[in-house]
Amino acid sequence: MVKVLIVDDSAIVRQVLSRELDRAEDIQVIGTAPDPFVARDKIVQLRPDVVLLDIEMPRMDGLTFLKKLMKHFPLPVIIVSSLTSKGGELALEAMNAGAVEVMCKPGSALSVNDMSESLIEKIRAAAWARVGNTGRQGQEATIQTRVKLSQARMTNTVIAIGASTGGTQAIQELLTRMPGNSPGIVIVQHMPEQFTASLAQRLNQICELEVREARNNDSVMPGIALVAPGNYHLLLKRSGARFFVQTKTGPLICGHRPSVEVLFKSVARAAGRNAIGVILTGMGKDGASGLLTMLNNQARTIAQDEQSCVVFGMPKEAIKLGGAENVLPLSRIPEKIIELVNAKNV
Repeated sequence: MVKVLIVDDSAIVRQVLSRELDRAEDIQVIGTAPDPFVARDKIVQLRPDVVLLDIEMPRMDGLTFLKKLMKHFPLPVIIVSSLTSKGGELALEAMNAGAVEVMCKPGSALSVNDMSESLIEKIRAAAWARVGNTGRQGQEATIQTRVKLSQARMTNTVIAIGASTGGTQAIQELLTRMPGNSPGIVIVQHMPEQFTASLAQRLNQICELEVREARNNDSVMPGIALVAPGNYHLLLKRSGARFFVQTKTGPLICGHRPSVEVLFKSVARAAGRNAIGVILTGMGKDGASGLLTMLNNQARTIAQDEQSCVVFGMPKEAIKLGGAENVLPLSRIPEKIIELVNAKNV
């Protein structure tokens, strides 16, 4: 049974979240709190497995509370934030501070229904998260040297990356170590709308690469990393020598939109042996079959190892299927990618 504490200044939100979580037989809401001061006492008293935390609250904001919590009493925290540009920026800052997941606040009755299953899955994932692996990777990345390419430009290779729980920090560590002339990169990170734009903007500020949220028909070129927009699948297409992306709606695949599975299978079709697939930390199996498809189409593939994952779900499933040609700690993945790129372009 996963014990959950809900921290939100809105009584309505606390009530709605409690009601929705009661539907899951393996989740128990053991308490709620209207602000961090009450939450602090309840955490010590009730010892929850997972905390749902609002960002904007009176007396103390959620971000400040999160930083204190990670320092003195670390445990898995899911940010439940408003679906706004500001909310996305604050939620991303919270994930850099140690939160393992981000979720949109419920609004209308329809959005409550839409978010319920996703929230339940995120709580299950968070309960297994290695909290000590979050909020640290980005700091390490600033110390580690960037890997080097042996040639100036790589126009015929595409790198596809998929991640979920814990992925924002893993992607940050990976991309900040990639050189500015890296092959074109396409990324799926399970996040809602607005939040993916904030992620891309933040990465663009700290990477040598140009990082932006993908738009329909964007070209995939060296020096550019495209992040799938929240709520849209991202597919790789090819026209002659040009690679480009398609963003589209559609059903949830493996419970997600965007889906790593959709991206990887499209990369297998469009790029074949000219692709490198990387599956990072995350709950579930999204992308596992797609990575195997890439390998079967002569792409090179990498899975993050268990010790460096926040949640060893997606990489584990890919390894079980036989889709992971290489299994490596996160710190060694950038170097391996460039080794494979150099081998392709000798």
